[in-house]
Amino acid sequence: MVAHLIEFATNHYLLVALFLVLLVLLIVYEARKGGRSLSNGELTALVNGDKGLVIDIRPSKDFSAGHIVGAINIPQDKFAARTGELEKHKGNKTLIIVDNMGQHSGAICRDLLKAGFTAAKLSGGVSSWKADNLPLVK
Repeated sequence: MVAHLIEFATNHYLLVALFLVLLVLLIVYEARKGGRSLSNGELTALVNGDKGLVIDIRPSKDFSAGHIVGAINIPQDKFAARTGELEKHKGNKTLIIVDNMGQHSGAICRDLLKAGFTAAKLSGGVSSWKADNLPLVK
């Protein structure tokens, strides 16, 4: 199997090179479209410096079970209707979008960036926060 793969790669090196270039471009494009990813430490530094606001887009039930200190809950399915609530933070704070595992925050972050907000997402979501044994408020 590996011998066939090596033989194919050597016989069709231009196709393989083109495939690798396209793969790298796809990865870079996908990584950029959802905004900047923050680590738990970067989130903490922004919030402690009063330069960031945590927006938790999980359902209210999950938010009530435990959330990051100072987070505001705006569920993902109601986010478009409630974006106006965030206008007062436009330009002076980074809105840090948090979900359960970091899967849905990129789309919300992208929409906020298009609307002129400064926005970022928590890499790994609340799951990474819990994994680092950081506190959650109930």
